[in-house]
Amino acid sequence: MERLYNISQYLQKKVPDDFRRYLYDEIDWDAQLIAIAGARGCGKTVILLQYLKSIANKKNVLYVSLDDIFFSENKLVFFAESFYQKGGEVLALDEVHKYPNWSQEIKNIYDTLPDLKLIFTGSSALEIHKGLYDLSRRALVYNLPGLSFREYIELRYKIVLPVFKLKDILLADNSLNSLIIDKIKPLQVFEEYLQMGYYPFFINAKQNYLKQLLNTINQVIETDLPAIFDIEFASVIKIKKLLSVISRIVPYKPNIEELARQVGTTRDTLLKYLFYLEKAQIIKWLGKDTHGLNYLNKPEKLYLNNSNIIHALSNQPNKGNMRETFFLNQLSAQNFVSYPNKGAFLVDDNYIFEIGGKSKSRKQIAKLENSYIVADNIEYSFENKIPLWLFGFLY
Repeated sequence: MERLYNISQYLQKKVPDDFRRYLYDEIDWDAQLIAIAGARGCGKTVILLQYLKSIANKKNVLYVSLDDIFFSENKLVFFAESFYQKGGEVLALDEVHKYPNWSQEIKNIYDTLPDLKLIFTGSSALEIHKGLYDLSRRALVYNLPGLSFREYIELRYKIVLPVFKLKDILLADNSLNSLIIDKIKPLQVFEEYLQMGYYPFFINAKQNYLKQLLNTINQVIETDLPAIFDIEFASVIKIKKLLSVISRIVPYKPNIEELARQVGTTRDTLLKYLFYLEKAQIIKWLGKDTHGLNYLNKPEKLYLNNSNIIHALSNQPNKGNMRETFFLNQLSAQNFVSYPNKGAFLVDDNYIFEIGGKSKSRKQIAKLENSYIVADNIEYSFENKIPLWLFGFLY
C-alpha cells in the first residue's frame, strides 16, 4: 500500500493546474459517489488528480488506478476499508472497468463506509446502469467528451473565451463572433483543431499526435471493449475490419446486410459491433431517436466520432465529411442530435441544420421553420447562415 500512496503523491504534484476542463466546475464534488466516464485520452485522470490536489491539504486523499498489479491479488473493498481505518476521506479510483466485479465492490464500499467519498472513472463504453448491482441510484454520473474548439484555444494559446448557449448562437447578431475575432483568428486556428485538437494529449504528443491517437484506438478495441463486453479475439479482429471499412465511406447510410458481408459476420452481430464502437466514442451513430439508442435499432447514418479520428484513419480526408463530423460531435456533448426528414441534422427536436461551404444556399431547407445554414470559411453570421467554427463554443 505504501507504493500506491507514493504514486498518488507524485501524480498529484505533477498534474498541471493551469487549465481545467469545463466539466470540472459542473461536477458536484460534495456528493459521496461520483462517476466520470469518457473516451481514452479525454482527461479523466487529470480531473481526478486536479481535484485531489485542490483538497489534499484539508483531507486525507488517495488516487489509485485499478489496472495496477496490486489489485490482481488484493480486493478493492478490503483496500478501501484499510484506507478508511487509517483516516482516509477521499478515494479516487481510475480505470474501474479493468477490475472484475467493480460495481459490486463499489456498492459495498458505498453502503458500508458512508463517510468515505468515492470518485471513479472508466471507459466511455462503461455501462454504469447495467449489471446486477445497481449504482445508477447512488452515483452522480458525468460524461467527459474531448476538447471543444473553445477549450483547444485556451489550452493551446492560453486565451480564455466564453461558453455560448445554442440559442444565443442562433440569434446571429455577430456580437459573439466579435468577442472571439478580436482575440484570435478563428478560421486559421480551426484547421489546427480539426486535425489535432480534440484530445488534450496533443499538448505533449506534437508531431506524433495522430500516431498516438491510432494507438489509443487500438487499445480501446483490443483491451477496453473485451474487458467490458466480454468479446473474444476473433470479434476484436472483425471490429477492426469494420472500423477500417467505415473510415473509407463515412458519412454513410449503412446497408447493414452488405456491411455484415464485408466484415464476415451476421447482421445482428454487426449491429452489436457498431453499438460497441459508438459506446467507445470511436464512431457516431445518428438515428431518428437519440433517446433510444441500442444495437437493435439500425442507424440512419454513421460518422467517425470526431475530425481527429478522420485524420488518423484517412490519408485524404473529405472536407464535407469533416464539417458534418465536427458539427455532430460538438452539438452532441450538450444537445440531442438526430436524423431529420429534411436537412442534415435535427437538434433538440426543434432546430434543423444544413452544413456546407461559404456559398451554401438555403434551397434544401428554405421552407422549414427554425432552419439554419452552418457554413465553413466565414467569420460572421448573416441572417440564418452561421459560421461552423462558432458551434465549437458550446462547452
